[in-house]
Amino acid sequence: MQVLETWIVALNRALVAAALAAVFAIVFANVVGRYGLGASFAWVEEVARHLMILGAFCGAGLALREGRLVAITTIPDLLPDALARLLRWGIVIVMFGFMATMLWLGIRFVEFGWNKETMSTGISRGIPYLAIPIGCALFLIQLAFFAKRFVNQEFEHGPDGDKVEG
Repeated sequence: MQVLETWIVALNRALVAAALAAVFAIVFANVVGRYGLGASFAWVEEVARHLMILGAFCGAGLALREGRLVAITTIPDLLPDALARLLRWGIVIVMFGFMATMLWLGIRFVEFGWNKETMSTGISRGIPYLAIPIGCALFLIQLAFFAKRFVNQEFEHGPDGDKVEG
């Protein structure tokens, strides 16, 4: 199971890195084209926006693993350890339910937009909308692997890159 988890995390990181690298490359090329050559591409803004959304959705599960999601920790910090752990399990259940709902709604959204075209590129709107179900599915997979460590506050990296333990 550990090998599968390691592989999925690496794939998830590669997907986020590729999306953000593509954003950088096309925006940089467009800026150079616009100011250096006097010509730019109309599709860059649209594609960059869609790739940023993909990066954000797909990066949420990685942020969970590293303890970087926005959290209010005042209440768990005030509770005895056993109650704090129980509350964190409740948070896991709520996150799972929310992301499962988002996955289902995201699939419906893709179906809704599949027969419509985007403005600049003319591709199916369902293609960029795939960021929602893909990101939510990746989050659910990350949560399934990481739930117990989340409850124990055994995050992978802190702000300085060191392993964090609550």
